[in-house]
Amino acid sequence: MKKSMKFGIVAAIAAMVAAPLVPSAASAAPSPTGSSHGVGAHHGVGHGAQPHSTPTKSGPTSIAYVEVNNDQLSNVGRYTLANGANAFDVAIIFAANINWDGSKAVLYNNENVQRTLDDAATQIRPLQAKGIKVSLSILGNHQGAGIANFPTQAAAADFAAQVSATVAKYGLDGVDLDDEYSDYGVNGTPQPNQQSIGWLISALRADMPGKLISFYDIGPASSALASSSSTIGSQLDYAWNPYYGTYSAPSIPGLGKDRLSAAAVDIQNTSQSAAVSLAQRTKADGYGVFMTYNLPDGDVSPYVSSLTQVLYGQAASYQ
Repeated sequence: MKKSMKFGIVAAIAAMVAAPLVPSAASAAPSPTGSSHGVGAHHGVGHGAQPHSTPTKSGPTSIAYVEVNNDQLSNVGRYTLANGANAFDVAIIFAANINWDGSKAVLYNNENVQRTLDDAATQIRPLQAKGIKVSLSILGNHQGAGIANFPTQAAAADFAAQVSATVAKYGLDGVDLDDEYSDYGVNGTPQPNQQSIGWLISALRADMPGKLISFYDIGPASSALASSSSTIGSQLDYAWNPYYGTYSAPSIPGLGKDRLSAAAVDIQNTSQSAAVSLAQRTKADGYGVFMTYNLPDGDVSPYVSSLTQVLYGQAASYQ
């Protein structure tokens, strides 16, 4: 995802009534204090279906976004805790795009995202075999189309069908929604509206009843969700703070703190001491999710371990 990676770096410089995933707890415009990347009822695709022999942990559900233009998704599975449990619970492919074909929004994968999907046997299936869920992040591509400006419910349903078909085709576990880089209004596209994101979430949930739907809490879609009914929010599995190095929980009716990450950590740019502080606050405040971004290739187990010691009481190793 050349474009989403490129503009993610620009932004970084200038972002269900069940318990969280078992092992349980468990993208972009600048913010005043941090930068983003550019990420009730549970819907049943957590780690609860793991084999009985799989080691478990107690603590927040851990999220790992991977910039697949630069790094291998499979690296997420190489981090394990002292008891053999996974250090990370959900791996997110960053990122596919929403393009505009002149009449509607279309899902687009750049060559690196497509390569990751095509290499599912080495990039995706090994993670899933360990009990790690794999989602696809989706965000705008400066063409005017995004998750906040579907003009009709039918338009949102059309895009949801494209997404769900991709999830099914590549055997993914869900989708992550990110309202960045859309440039609403260009190419004659409409401006955001209050109904668009709700239409999309509801259509995705209808199309993917057993899959994860997460929300990177940013953009016009964030504002719309904050004032929406709990019926919409309760159809999400997770939402998180989009501004790295900061601590601020999303406010979405229908989503309890067990499914929110107030912390946002960019592994390659948030200092280890700041990340540890965010982990400590997450535990102390009882949030059920801990979101990280930018897991690189190679061994960064000292950094990861400093977080898992706080979150799970166990060191992490790289294998």
